[in-house]
Amino acid sequence: MTASPYAAQLERIPVREHRTTVLGSTTAWWEYGEPGAPVIVLAHGFRGDHHGLEPIVANLPGFRIVSPDLPGFGESAPLDGPHDIAGYAAWLDAFVASLELGGAYTLLGHSFGSIVASAAVAGGLRPERLVLVNPIGAPALEGPRGIMTRLAVSYYRAAAALPERAGFAVLKSRAIVRVMSVTMAKTRSRELRRFIHDQHDRYFSAFSDRDSLLEAFRASVSHDVREFAPRIDVPVLLVAAERDDITPLSAQHVLVGRFPDARLEVIPEVGHLIHYEAPGDAARRILGFVPHGAAA
Repeated sequence: MTASPYAAQLERIPVREHRTTVLGSTTAWWEYGEPGAPVIVLAHGFRGDHHGLEPIVANLPGFRIVSPDLPGFGESAPLDGPHDIAGYAAWLDAFVASLELGGAYTLLGHSFGSIVASAAVAGGLRPERLVLVNPIGAPALEGPRGIMTRLAVSYYRAAAALPERAGFAVLKSRAIVRVMSVTMAKTRSRELRRFIHDQHDRYFSAFSDRDSLLEAFRASVSHDVREFAPRIDVPVLLVAAERDDITPLSAQHVLVGRFPDARLEVIPEVGHLIHYEAPGDAARRILGFVPHGAAA
C-alpha cells in the first residue's frame, strides 16, 4: 500500500459513511465536511469508486461533499435494470432526490461520470452548477489513443465470450489494470505514479459482477457529453487536460461551444487522471466557478 500524498489534507475533513436504497438497490455513499456547508455531489468515472475523487475532496474544505459509489461499482449494488446511460441518469436523479438537499448544490462528474451527470441534467436534474472534469467530449474511439480504446473493446468482448468465472477473472486481471494505469499516468513523479498504480490496483476491480460491468463499458464508449450539452441550461465548467488520451483538447474546445452557458479551463501537462495528478489545480478552478461565499 502506497501512502496518499493527500492524506494529511483529507484527515482534516470529517467523513461519514451511509447506505441508501435508490430505485430498489443499495447505494453506498460518503459525506465529507460539515452538514450545513454548501453541497457538491460527485459522480466518479468508469471502474472507479468514491476513493478516486478523494484527492479533489481533500482540496475543497468548507463544503459538504456527497460522493456515492455508482451502481455496480465499489460497495454499491448493481442497478435493478439495464446499466446504460438512461439507467445511470435515472439513478443519479433519484439519489439526489433522496438526499433532500432543500437548496442549491453543485454537481461534479469525472470521465464516465461526466456523461452520467450531463444526461441527468439534460433530463431534468437541477443543480445550480455543473462541473465536468476530464469530460468525455467526443467518441472514445476517435480519441488520440483510439487504438487503445479498440483494444479495450476487444478485451471486454473476450471477457464476455468466456465462461462467467473465467471472464470475471480476466476482467480483474492485475496485469491489464497495470497496463491501463501506466498508459494513462503522465506525471514524472515516481512517488505519484506509485500512488496512482496502487489506487488502480486496489479499487479498479471493485465491481459487482461481469454483466453489469460489460453493460457499463458499452455505455461508456457509446455516448459522450456532446449529445446532452445543448439541453443543459445551467452554468457549466469544463476542466480539461492538455494531454488527455480519451478526448483531445481540440474536441474540448468544440464541446464548450455546444452548451448554452459554459467555460473551459485547461490544466497543462496532465492527461485523463486530473483527479490524481492535479487535484489542487482542479479544485482552484472549481473554487473560481462556485460563488466565493460558498467556499468560505
